[in-house]
Amino acid sequence: MKTTTPSAVQLEDRPTQVAEIVAALTSVPRRIPSKYFYDETGSALFDAICELPEYYLTRTEAAIMRENAGDIAAEIGRGAALIELGSGSSTKTRILLDRLRSPAVYVPIDISEEHLEKSAIQLRSEYPELRIEAVAADYNFDFNLPRSVAGARTRVLYFPGSTFGNFQPEKGLAFLKRIRTLTGRRGALLIGLDWFKSTEVLEAAYNDSAGVTAAFNLNILSNVNRIAEGDFKSDSFRHYACLDEQEGRIEMYLVSNEQQTVSVGGTTIEIEKDEAILTEVSYKYRPEAFLKMADQAGFELERSWTDAERKFGVVFLRSR
Repeated sequence: MKTTTPSAVQLEDRPTQVAEIVAALTSVPRRIPSKYFYDETGSALFDAICELPEYYLTRTEAAIMRENAGDIAAEIGRGAALIELGSGSSTKTRILLDRLRSPAVYVPIDISEEHLEKSAIQLRSEYPELRIEAVAADYNFDFNLPRSVAGARTRVLYFPGSTFGNFQPEKGLAFLKRIRTLTGRRGALLIGLDWFKSTEVLEAAYNDSAGVTAAFNLNILSNVNRIAEGDFKSDSFRHYACLDEQEGRIEMYLVSNEQQTVSVGGTTIEIEKDEAILTEVSYKYRPEAFLKMADQAGFELERSWTDAERKFGVVFLRSR
């Protein structure tokens, strides 16, 4: 079958990105949108995080996928278009691709064009008979799917890695509704979710002893500098992550080590010593709360799988 090269980048233009970054950094409290973690270096660091002993999410989800790949592939069915949001290195996707029956096309979507292209080249060497059409895009905004998706028997959106938790609940609902329009009637969403659990386990996952998560968090400043002609100095900040039990979410920050003046996108920002910049939130859902949200978005539960300790869930939702 034919394979194609990545499509033209469907990302915001540079002025839009700069305006978004400046608005976030001058808001109260200050923040940087977490999508800016994922330049090529950030994507590679995240891959390294997934191998850490404290970061149970990836290995637990991968184990669930391996143990239940046959059942998951059966739910997806023959001739499906598998569309992955935030594909990264497509590591867990290989578990599915090995079991799917005659998939029509695999569409990896990722914000990091460099990382996406390298991953697509590797996948084509591993799956020469599979049609692969990579799309460099920010899935938080509308994007165009390849024409080949229209000819598939069904569309299955794959959203692994508990990334859904990065949305505020109201934005998460809006996101699910938009995914519902992409799947179409009787399409499906296969999604990974990190369930709520103890503070000790959750905080350890975001404060690893090797400091890889800290490096990942600090790298966002380098990406902001590149995009918005900023002059952040990474060694002037430190990584901090904690659980907000009332909100049910992990919060990740960069904390200023000193009083400093930073220029970003032509805007001067005064940052106080110990002032924190929010870079990520990760909500940890209870199953019943997520399923209520999915129902509101037009999905119904078809199957779900979890590990023995119920740390993580892989949920298959069918669109109504």
